[in-house]
Amino acid sequence: MDNYQNKTIWVTGASSGIGEALAREFSQAGGNVILSGRRVDALTRVADTLPNDTLVLPFEVTDYESLEDIVEQAWAWKGRVDVLVNNAGVSQRSLAIETKPQVYADLINIDLVAPIWLTQLQLARMVEAGGAHIVAISSVAGRLGAPLRTAYSAAKHGLIGYMDALRSEVSLQHNIQVTNVLPGSVATAVSINALTADGSKRGRSDAQIDGGDSPADCAAAIVAAVSANVPELIYAQGSELALAKLRQTDPLKLFELTAEFGKTVAEKYEIDSP
Repeated sequence: MDNYQNKTIWVTGASSGIGEALAREFSQAGGNVILSGRRVDALTRVADTLPNDTLVLPFEVTDYESLEDIVEQAWAWKGRVDVLVNNAGVSQRSLAIETKPQVYADLINIDLVAPIWLTQLQLARMVEAGGAHIVAISSVAGRLGAPLRTAYSAAKHGLIGYMDALRSEVSLQHNIQVTNVLPGSVATAVSINALTADGSKRGRSDAQIDGGDSPADCAAAIVAAVSANVPELIYAQGSELALAKLRQTDPLKLFELTAEFGKTVAEKYEIDSP
């Protein structure tokens, strides 16, 4: 792993899960970490456990009117942002046929428009600073169409597309590198906080997420990928990894398998839903 001594790393969604683990991994590698999220108490708790300098910078990712000031505060802290990790987001657990249109608007705002906006506000600064590294936490659902996640998959597909196009413009011209991360099941609160058909939080987890990889292991793999300037990291195991790879190697087979799986999931969801 590269030494991140005197580097500034900005992690959104840093109060728990993969974001918290990434903040810890970068800090332990010598980095100064900006911790962002909505909950000041949770961010402060994380900051108190890190060995290097931290800045607690809370904000709501869709508060677009405040973002320029937030970016100004972040860059004023150490004079630059060397690594921007767009991690904040929310998932979904609902059938498309039951989901209100506003859920799509809300989720795409949080998972796609917000990280694009935060990135756009820093590109000119990154060019002037001589380069940077942008990390986008997408999902395996950003590579394949996952049942119960139509809005989430749409946003995560879009995030990969934006970052891939951005990389083509800035990696060689401005030394701004881009790494897309596609995690599979990681043991976080992602399912608990997922939006349901009416926009409310689901409030419960599921076995696949609970049995997923540890956030610490995921974070270690992400930091290693950033250090090696890997354009895309699929962090998944078993069938999730196989399905993600099928998108390139045999998309027709992927569509066949996901249709069968989706039918099973939808039938079970209709029975189990409260």
